[in-house]
Amino acid sequence: MGTRTLWWGGCAWDSFAMLHLLKGEPDVLVATRCPACDIPHAWVVGRDAPPQGDQVAHCLTPMHRAWDEVVHTCGNQRLFCSTDCVDAWVHKTGQERGYVMDLGTLWRFASDWYTGRLDPGYTLRDPAAAASYFAGLGPSTRRKRHGNTWSGLHARHQGHRT
Repeated sequence: MGTRTLWWGGCAWDSFAMLHLLKGEPDVLVATRCPACDIPHAWVVGRDAPPQGDQVAHCLTPMHRAWDEVVHTCGNQRLFCSTDCVDAWVHKTGQERGYVMDLGTLWRFASDWYTGRLDPGYTLRDPAAAASYFAGLGPSTRRKRHGNTWSGLHARHQGHRT
């Protein structure tokens, strides 16, 4: 939610990226419920630093398969109370655990992903540029990862655009 408009982010990533598309907003309020235990969570997401919190984001679909079924991919990039809640949810749903990241990592991934998206003539990243974007996020990003959702991104999607 911005100062005057309620926006919808279809997944955890888009919700944290929204602010970076809405240049007129000083910050946005992101609110959701944990899929495992239904506890509500809310964060004020700003441009200068990630929001505080011990919650985690879980991406069920590896990125090299994300564009195979985008609606499923986005519908399963969710925010959880903790890794314990992620584990309870995957057990309950019969899914395999995907990539888990802390809020700071999610914020860093989202902060520049959609840069220029609303500008005329915007060109989507090709797979090599997407892989480079993820790799350029630095050691603090890589240190917080659980699982490797990014492997195979370039090789799997030659010719696809991100």
